[in-house]
Amino acid sequence: MPLPRFQTAIAAGLAGLILAACGQSAAPPAEAPAAAPPAAMAASFEPQAEDFRCIRDMHPVRGFFVDNLLGDLEATLAVAQSETGGVYPPGSVVQLVPGEVMVKREAGFSAETQDWEFFELDVSPAGSVIRVRGTNDAVNQFGGNCLECHAKAEPQWDLICEQTHGCDPIPLTAVMVKAIQNTDPRCPPVDNLPPEQIEALELLAFLREVSAENEAP
Repeated sequence: MPLPRFQTAIAAGLAGLILAACGQSAAPPAEAPAAAPPAAMAASFEPQAEDFRCIRDMHPVRGFFVDNLLGDLEATLAVAQSETGGVYPPGSVVQLVPGEVMVKREAGFSAETQDWEFFELDVSPAGSVIRVRGTNDAVNQFGGNCLECHAKAEPQWDLICEQTHGCDPIPLTAVMVKAIQNTDPRCPPVDNLPPEQIEALELLAFLREVSAENEAP
């Protein structure tokens, strides 16, 4: 049956909990990546709120999701699935939870972030609203700065923070992450959400309340 309303509300409130990255290693793709989009096309690229839709409509890779807003999905997947790393092509979208996303911009956009732009999103059944965007301004609800976390990734991973890439561990279990993804309010409800995911959402809601109380003056 459809997900109860309280679970959808919890998921919407938790959408910005952590940074967009998580996973294990996987085998590289069999086919070579497609050529990168023309420089002129990449130079005109400007992500908008409507570009960020249901996270489960993207392409899963080891627990996170990827896409390419310039149509170069094959090249994005080739890097995401590689065991040795690589540089993501312009237009690449990498996302772990609905409320946070990173997008690879055109070459020269930002040397500090290796051309990544970070976004904080407010998500609802109506879609996405960009709350914060930029190179060093996005901060998650645990107070972690996106760039500071992703900058710890080893060079070959192009600032992507998976479990073995050198970044600090995230304060979420794999079950918690899956529960948040399955309750993205922009997506159709998941019927019969597993009990362990319901428990994970309830625990996350409690932790969020405690965090808010501790931050209150």
